Amino acid sequence: MKKILLTTLIIGLSSLAAAQVAPADPMMADPMMMSPEDSFAKAQELAAQAEIAYPVAFYDRTLYKAAIDEAVMAKRADGENREYAAYVAELFTKTQWWINAYNGWSELSDLTDQEKQWASLSATKLAYLALQYGDNAKAKEYIGKGMEWMDSPTLQALMRRAG
Repeated sequence: MKKILLTTLIIGLSSLAAAQVAPADPMMADPMMMSPEDSFAKAQELAAQAEIAYPVAFYDRTLYKAAIDEAVMAKRADGENREYAAYVAELFTKTQWWINAYNGWSELSDLTDQEKQWASLSATKLAYLALQYGDNAKAKEYIGKGMEWMDSPTLQALMRRAG
């Protein structure tokens, strides 16, 4: 009996070692070896899976976190690629991580109409939170930036509330 268990253990460990040496899926290769294009493609794939898997998008959901991590890797590897930076900001907006979304949109210029909506939404959410904490000056800062991107009745109402 001991001999059978030992043999099974040895076969299992050798199979595991072989799998670690040559991964079947190139996307599972060492992340440091992936190109920015590969990381970006992987981020899009994971985000699509997350949209199906979760009824509400939050960063702490495994697939969204992995998608953001891949998108950030692509952005860091090719900091000149606007598409990567915009996608990171988009994912932060979708997952409701407002400060990272706001910062991401703030780094970009010439936003598309859709990007302006997302950017303005991130500013609106941060302005509301600042007002909740009684920080009217910070709220006004977020409102001003949000209005630059895309004015809305919500931002107008928050501005009246901020005084």
